[in-house]
Amino acid sequence: MARTCIVTGYGINADRELGEAFRAAGSEADMVHVQDILDRPARLRDYAILAFPGGFSFGDHLGSGLVLAHAFKQHAREEIDRFVASGRLVIGVCNGFQVLVKMGVLPNLSGDWTPEVSLVHNESGLFEDSWVKVSFADRSPCVWTAGLDKLELPIRHGEGRFVARSGAVMEELAERGLLAVSYDGRNPNGSERAVAGITDPTGRIFGLMPHPEAFIHPESHPRWTRERVTEGAGLAIFRRGVAAAR
Repeated sequence: MARTCIVTGYGINADRELGEAFRAAGSEADMVHVQDILDRPARLRDYAILAFPGGFSFGDHLGSGLVLAHAFKQHAREEIDRFVASGRLVIGVCNGFQVLVKMGVLPNLSGDWTPEVSLVHNESGLFEDSWVKVSFADRSPCVWTAGLDKLELPIRHGEGRFVARSGAVMEELAERGLLAVSYDGRNPNGSERAVAGITDPTGRIFGLMPHPEAFIHPESHPRWTRERVTEGAGLAIFRRGVAAAR
């Protein structure tokens, strides 16, 4: 069975939801405190998937995900490089996505963890808490989204506007199919090209702002009775990740 390391502690608050999603998809999921990983990064070798949940790590006081990203980059970079090179998977949801891009491990076009994109305050200046429709790139290498077309997922964030360092970076992401997820219709935060999630060139590191782990049960959808929803659509993402990790 593919084991998943769910990062927890220091303001992360969607860890239990994320753990439940991985277990529902067939993975054993362990809650591992941030400090335990930073003190002994080699513990990541026990896992097939590394998952960064949503929340407000370190209170987002210096910017969403920035402190946690710096801590992992300073203390666990060698192990994360080893982790990915060995074919294992990484996912970051919402704050976890912010951590990955500010760490530089996503999209990592240069291969040296130089930050090339970011997630900044929503264009509206408001915290977005709603459901959105998203579509998935059909030629993306992302193993987490392979074969998916469209889903409806919840969002809850204040800093979700995706921006690239330059037009050239955005073009490269688009040309290589790394813009894995886009808002379909309403762009809730003003993201460039309506980007909702991206992958790295290997297709194994994936980050997105919507919360698939918040929709693994049909009852979570606001119209589940009217539309006769029988399964939480977000579960499809985790099933693909767990299958790829096996």
